[in-house]
Amino acid sequence: MADFLVDQLNKLGCTAEKRGIGKHTLAGQEVDLPPVVIGQIGSDPKKRTVLIYGHYDVQPALKEDGWIHDPFKLTIDPEGTGKMYGRGSTDDKGPVMGWLNVLEAHKALGLELPVNVKVIFEGMEETGSVGLPEFIEAEKDKFFTGIDCMCISDNYWLGTKIPCLTYGTRGVAYYEIHVSGPDRDLHSGVFGGMINEPMTDLIHLMSKLVTPQAEILVPGIKEMIAPVTEDERAKFEAIHFDMKDVHDSMGGDVTLSDDKVEVLMGRMRNPCLSLHGIEGAFYATGSKTVIPCSVKGKFSIRLVPNLWVKETTECVVKYVDAEFKKLGTKNKCEVRLTHGGEPWATDPNHYSYRAAQKATETVYGQTPDYTREGGSIPITADFANILGLNVLLLPVGRGDDGAHSTNEKLDMDNYINGTKLLGSYLYELANAQ
Repeated sequence: MADFLVDQLNKLGCTAEKRGIGKHTLAGQEVDLPPVVIGQIGSDPKKRTVLIYGHYDVQPALKEDGWIHDPFKLTIDPEGTGKMYGRGSTDDKGPVMGWLNVLEAHKALGLELPVNVKVIFEGMEETGSVGLPEFIEAEKDKFFTGIDCMCISDNYWLGTKIPCLTYGTRGVAYYEIHVSGPDRDLHSGVFGGMINEPMTDLIHLMSKLVTPQAEILVPGIKEMIAPVTEDERAKFEAIHFDMKDVHDSMGGDVTLSDDKVEVLMGRMRNPCLSLHGIEGAFYATGSKTVIPCSVKGKFSIRLVPNLWVKETTECVVKYVDAEFKKLGTKNKCEVRLTHGGEPWATDPNHYSYRAAQKATETVYGQTPDYTREGGSIPITADFANILGLNVLLLPVGRGDDGAHSTNEKLDMDNYINGTKLLGSYLYELANAQ
């Protein structure tokens, strides 16, 4: 994929190359990380310079997972719906190809781009962008000099009809609670009632993290959250959103509220704590009367400004340790942060967003919604913080594309109009005030 992109970019007028970003351990062996691809076209000091980001790696996929077609062969729906099926079609190979199409059109027409463009495409986004923050830091005064703003197309519309511009993402902190006791699994008939069972301790601890109404019980979390401004609330109130769409997407009406703004802020603006699973517990078909000797409870907290990974982790560890001590058990307990990514939000009134709004109105004939993503794109915050850039998330795909899921797709009209949008954005950006 990296070789393909370098070849395409060079053919389309860019000066492009691969760059190594280090090594990692895979299946017990130290191997090179997938390289980043960087390129540049134009260096006119009178023009603005925009940095374009995308990723060429994808989530795993197997036909037997339930795919209609081979997930690694782009298949246009033979029924004429215009849906293009394939892993990466919307996340993120389709949008990357859209940018290449913009360059291709200008080369074919003999047109000069209205702005200078720098691009960076990575191959580790789906695995946490390992190595990329260090590359950004190392190149901030080299390749990344002279950049005015940044555009990422790696997200989606909220629904299927209204385009959007995205100015924030939630972060994530993922934790494991390890509770261990005896050095082996035990027979419950022989040892039940004689020992402190690790599973019992763990279930108790996990029940203390969050209520069924999604209230986070960890002290100190609420106090760190940045207050909602009037401008923020107005943007949520203006979003075109049908509760039926979200009910359909989850297979029924199970939302905590029927209020549109509360639901949207629950997805995009407020933190949440989700319980994900227990490792070490018996879960297969049938019955097994075993007392697990060691179990791990897994949960995560979606972060929002000003709820950062370090401070959140301090609150979590302090609280879980205190609750465990109350149990008076002889077992051992340890809380571990397995990975984390900071939340990100930027100024949606920046000239880059005004340019994207005008481009959207030109291509789609309607004003876009201003949204924030409930999920995480941690590298966005790295680009914004290390390089000091305003970052625009300009989606191509729709809310029903099924990124990371079976039968991921990108609609043909979204691909075509999305490519027009990316190109139009460059022209509006050149003239934005």
